[in-house]
Amino acid sequence: MKTATKLGLLSSLYLSQGLPFGFFTQALPVLLRHQGLSLPAIGLAHLLALPWALKFLWAPPMDRHGSSRWGRRRGYILPLQCLSAGLLLGLALPDGSLDTRLLMAAVLGVNLLAATQDVATDGLAVDLLTPTERGWGNGIQVAAYRVGMILGGGVMLAVFDAVGWRPTFLALGAVLLAATFPIARYREPPSAPPAAQSLGLRWWLTRPGAAPWLTLLVVYKAGEALATGMLRTFLVDAGLSLTDIGWMLGGVGFTAGLVGALLGGSLVARLGRRKALLVFGGIQAGAVLLYALAARGGASHAVLTAVCGVEHVASGMATAAVFTAMMDACRPDHAATDYTVQASVVVLTTGAAAAVSGFSAQALGYAGHFTLAALLCAAGTLYAALTFHPPRSLAPGAALEVS
Repeated sequence: MKTATKLGLLSSLYLSQGLPFGFFTQALPVLLRHQGLSLPAIGLAHLLALPWALKFLWAPPMDRHGSSRWGRRRGYILPLQCLSAGLLLGLALPDGSLDTRLLMAAVLGVNLLAATQDVATDGLAVDLLTPTERGWGNGIQVAAYRVGMILGGGVMLAVFDAVGWRPTFLALGAVLLAATFPIARYREPPSAPPAAQSLGLRWWLTRPGAAPWLTLLVVYKAGEALATGMLRTFLVDAGLSLTDIGWMLGGVGFTAGLVGALLGGSLVARLGRRKALLVFGGIQAGAVLLYALAARGGASHAVLTAVCGVEHVASGMATAAVFTAMMDACRPDHAATDYTVQASVVVLTTGAAAAVSGFSAQALGYAGHFTLAALLCAAGTLYAALTFHPPRSLAPGAALEVS
């Protein structure tokens, strides 16, 4: 398969996952804040993303068992994506106002479906991409996921503000169905499942260098997640309207996140994995610190827009770098399990950081909260500098060196 075809297929899949997740992480906090919920309550709502942190529990059997007719990965992806679209469309059916409890249950359900689909999608990505394609592949992955998040969060927030919740969920479901066509047309080559005894998570506990590497995954993105956990509520409290926030995230965020992910993905191979992690991590820490400066000075709409754009670029670059290194750490025969274990560590950390972000913002104020987040970003980058030492060249299946 040509590289462009691979990237097109993966783009549609990661956009599909980012679409509903973007509504949950970007639009929902704003709507809850407008309903008067406290910062700690909004922060704790991030716990509805728990399936993304626990998906490593069901990744091994998914790696081992797959459909011979539909494909080892495709046999999971296609029905799960259709179910997610159906659940979103179902939210448009009830008359009257949408009950908050029903919305929360639907968010949990969509997260469960999307997280399970992500196991198969990540396995398919590692299967398809060669080591030399992984930089671009992860840039495309992060970019497409961010496009989905911005469409589901920023754009749909503006749609919600203009026409209400029913057209919003109809649009979400329709876009998700449209993004299903590439995987529906794809014919996955048959592949033999790996040996069952090699799939246990015990391998990660005994692998040399696993503990420092997993620790790096814990600390590298935690600061940024702590910051963005309160970004939407900060914009609300700064006086921006729903439409202002929607277009700031959907316009500036879309463009900047796309540029950052593609730029970061293209530079990973040129800079090398280690240098990319350090450079992009440092830029990410500086970008988060800009939020603290904006919170201290009563920043204008233009300044907030510029800061939002810089942070999205930085986050996209850093995420592309760490995701590429995660792919390098996977065994080819157990890609779904190995990548999912690492991704679950990242999600557990970022989810926990987002969950406590409300307590931090309430105790420290927005300026202090963003300053703390920037310090955590810098600490994660420093830890990467001290422990991450990959080989100069990567052959398929080569192990990363972390000490």
